[in-house]
Order: sequence, then structure tokens, then C-alpha cells
Amino acid sequence: MASFNPSTALNSKDLSGSSGEIHVFIGPMFAGKTTSLLRRIKSESNNGRNVAMIKSSKDTRYAINSVVTHDGVKFPCWALPDLTSFRQKIGEDAYQKLDVIGIDEAQFFEDLYDFCCKAADVDGKTVILAGLDGDYLRKRFGSVLDIIPLADTVTKLTARCEMCGKKAFFTFRKTAAIETEVIGGADVYMPLCRQHYMNGKAVAETPKNVIESTKVHHQTTQSSCLEAATLAL
Repeated sequence: MASFNPSTALNSKDLSGSSGEIHVFIGPMFAGKTTSLLRRIKSESNNGRNVAMIKSSKDTRYAINSVVTHDGVKFPCWALPDLTSFRQKIGEDAYQKLDVIGIDEAQFFEDLYDFCCKAADVDGKTVILAGLDGDYLRKRFGSVLDIIPLADTVTKLTARCEMCGKKAFFTFRKTAAIETEVIGGADVYMPLCRQHYMNGKAVAETPKNVIESTKVHHQTTQSSCLEAATLAL
């Protein structure tokens, strides 16, 4: 019976070209994720590598065909509804010549995992992405966390708490909207430390509790009045 030799199996196929890489920047809003992504992309470009930037077409806050940081730094990009269409949009020849692909606001792409796997593992591209790891409720946002097991490096960035200046790990929503995806900047969101996030959450939930309490009281009063009227009859 022949024995299995993992070294022989791993070296049995000659993979042409260089292997790909995946690098991830995560953190709350205003943590400098896009800034870090652009800095890395520009560095790769300055070193002679062919680069392309992608962002979700959902993000139209500052520009349509540019990735823009909160302080106004711009970089041209492909604004797409999904990542699968990128190869066809850019063209096969241009895709083959690409060395590095940057992805901003990665949480908005449902096909993020499959795209990163193919781009890095099969096509040998370096993929650098930035995105929110959690939403305003501190729950996972999109597929960004699914990329961590694939990644060569993961950098967790922090912002500054708007209330006290300490490190902020969480994104607090200042509006009453409850949808997971609400596009906005400082008018809608602010970064907070754990203490002030919990304080803000308690304040935000107080009106809801008052409303629910009022509803219960109103329903109880109506029920009592109805019972009294029935007995009177």
C-alpha cells in the first residue's frame, strides 16, 4: 500500500506566476480605514505595480467615481453594485495586467468572499480591502469578517470617541433609522468608546421604552373601561 506524501502532493503542480495576498483594514467609522487603504494602494502604484480601486455604487456621499476619505483625499475607482462584474467591466486584458485590487466599503459587497478567494488564490492578485466589521448595533456587517480566515494581515483600526477622546471601537447612529444600511457621514454617525456607546444606547432606547409603556398603559386602560362597561350592561 503506497503511503501518502504531502510534500509530493503539494509540489506536484507547477503554479505559474506569483501567489496572491489579502490584506484587511477594519474598524468603526472615522477610524481611517479608507485613508490606510489609499496609502497602501498609492505605495503599491509608486512601486510600479498596476492597481485598480473598487467601491460600492451605493456609496455616493462624496463622489460617484472616486474613493474619497472623510478629509477629502480622492482616488479614481470603479463604482460597482457587485464585485463579480469587475472583470468584465475592466476587460480581460486589463484584468490580467493588474497586480493589486483595492476594495473600499467592502461590507456592501455580498460576493466579497468568492471574489477575494478567486482573485488571490487563483489569479494571484493582491487584494487590499477596507470595511466596517460591525454595524451600529455592534453586529457583524456584511461579509468582511468572513475574509479574516483568508487574510495575510488584518489591521483593526480605532477612531477617537467624540465624547471623551479615548479610543473608539464602535459606530453610534444618531438618527432613529433602524435599517442596517444607511449611508451617511458625520451627520448620521459618530465613533464612541464602550462607555459612551452604552450611555448613548441607553438614552436612545429611553423614548422607545416610554412609548411602549404608554401603549401598554393605554391598552390596559381601554381594557378596564371595556370590562366596566360590560359589567354595567
